[in-house]
Amino acid sequence: MMRLIGIVLLFALLLAGRPSKLDVSSLPPTIDTNFHLYLLVGQSNMAGRGKVDLASKIIDSAILTLDNNGAWVYAKDPIHFDKSFAGVGPGISFAHTMLSKETDSTVRIGLIPCAVGGTSIDRWFASQQDPVTKAFPYDDAIKRAKIAMKSGVLKGILWHQGEADNADVRAAQYQDKLASLVQNFRNDLSGDFPFVVGEIGHFKPRLPINDVLNHAPHFIPNSAVVSAEGLKDVGDGTHFNTWSARLLGQRYAEAMCSLLAQTK
Repeated sequence: MMRLIGIVLLFALLLAGRPSKLDVSSLPPTIDTNFHLYLLVGQSNMAGRGKVDLASKIIDSAILTLDNNGAWVYAKDPIHFDKSFAGVGPGISFAHTMLSKETDSTVRIGLIPCAVGGTSIDRWFASQQDPVTKAFPYDDAIKRAKIAMKSGVLKGILWHQGEADNADVRAAQYQDKLASLVQNFRNDLSGDFPFVVGEIGHFKPRLPINDVLNHAPHFIPNSAVVSAEGLKDVGDGTHFNTWSARLLGQRYAEAMCSLLAQTK
């Protein structure tokens, strides 16, 4: 059924004849309250490692992404630029699902991609540099989010990280670190933003990090967790394939919508 929905969506968008280039004049000079922003943070499965396909080429003018120069462009995979092999992640599917639940046709989605593959949660604190990409994941995310918030309204944060911390000792320390990280995001971006975490893939015999992630709603207010049950990998035992990344994005959207509904 999910595959059928994806095919229908694909052809619907093809027939819609969406423009391929962003008309910057369509962006308001001030904050647009109908431009809903979502911060995408974590490591490689948020950045996306699924194979780019035909659906990746389709552009929806209601879904924008902040590029690596801090400019708004129409979103198409890969939206992340953490590594040269970034691919399909959950972001665009999340945005499509969020739009499908909107009653206001003027709403647009702005994705703020900030995930960095290979990063442990320790790299997601102020002034911490990733030795591989030379990025400062947390600092860069805050900077990019503030740029985006000049155009729209930040509605929530999506977090997918844990593969680098999936060991007993690191998992035992993870709860306090994640709680601190969420509070840092909320303090630095000035809002009690809904925070949705995702399980890492069920590809290994032991997943102590998922035990912590599943407990997140108990130690992080206004948060939710989405399951990775049934999702498939690309063959490396770590990264979600294209279909799975998109299904994960839909799950993120369902959880985000539930949190947002509670705050209305």
